[in-house]
Amino acid sequence: MKPIQMVDLVGQYQKIKTEVDQAVLGVMQSAAFINGPEVKHLEQELAAHLGVKHAIGCANGTDALQIAMMALDLKPGDEVITASFTFVATVEVIGLLGLTPVFADVLPGTFNIDPADIKRKITPKTKAIVPVHLFGQTADMAAIMDLAKEHGLYVIEDNCQAVGSDYTFPDGTVKKAGTIGHVGTTSFFPSKNLGCYGDGGAIFTNDDELAKKLRRVCNHGSDVRYYHEVVGVNSRLDSMQAAILRIKLRHLDDYGKARNAAAAFYDEAFKGIPGLSTPERSANSTHVFHQYTLKVAGGQRDALKKHLEENGVPAMIYYPVPCHLQNAYRSARFGEGSLPVTEAITHEVLSLPMSTELDNEQLTHITTTVKRFFNS
Repeated sequence: MKPIQMVDLVGQYQKIKTEVDQAVLGVMQSAAFINGPEVKHLEQELAAHLGVKHAIGCANGTDALQIAMMALDLKPGDEVITASFTFVATVEVIGLLGLTPVFADVLPGTFNIDPADIKRKITPKTKAIVPVHLFGQTADMAAIMDLAKEHGLYVIEDNCQAVGSDYTFPDGTVKKAGTIGHVGTTSFFPSKNLGCYGDGGAIFTNDDELAKKLRRVCNHGSDVRYYHEVVGVNSRLDSMQAAILRIKLRHLDDYGKARNAAAAFYDEAFKGIPGLSTPERSANSTHVFHQYTLKVAGGQRDALKKHLEENGVPAMIYYPVPCHLQNAYRSARFGEGSLPVTEAITHEVLSLPMSTELDNEQLTHITTTVKRFFNS
């Protein structure tokens, strides 16, 4: 059996090696390393794939969130509602811009932000909502967009984990994650479902004027070289990463099918195990399984993780400490006990290997190892 990894990037590369190597060599030969044709082609292809008017490359997913907030003219003291159960980058950019993070709880099944709690947290200072499409499926965007419209708020989608997920509205309309709010953002970190071989990110919008502002902020606040209209940043997706992403974008749907096949294998194997909950599927969203995350009840999570690792199965805890209990973001308003669902699941969640390259032998070993723990 091949060694099991959380994400087998080497195995994935081997399958597309010829395509990737040729693409990288092409960039080297052109020497168009910054904002070259590959970046422009990727932006066009991403927009077409997702069904959005504008896709704008940038340096990473964290920058994508920051640039979105800057382009929307959010000001210090403005409140931004988001989840605490997320990677810190979501909250980090709020703090960097002097905005005030306001944390809403999540739903215990899907781990996505709870629209009912968003509603409870809206104040006259609230200016934006940042739903995080966690682990591969879209938050309840119909409810979130309704709240945003009612209260005149911006919606910035953190879509770093759910590129390719489809969300179905009550009227049957289907949109891709990241294309529903005023702005969508994503990361191309190597382990993402659509990942490059370095760092990168992108921003999406259907608003023509906002797209101009987003591009301006990315480029030092400039539309014309050496003329700077606003304070901006230097955040560019380099051409080599764009060339790699163009290759991988062509395989993205197949990657999603492979991840769903692995998830179905896990689901079947874990049926009926007391104390073990498999990932809940949203009624409104497809799942692209950036992570396959179990909930382990009865305080057994850490022991199961140790058991897996002793048997050659890596496992990860995403996320052991929620953002509102991190030292950098603690406040009197959000102390321990303020987000009960979030705080409970941080002691229960455990993510198993999830990769396009998982084979039946590996999946059998993983699931047998899990079942042996509960049967011992």
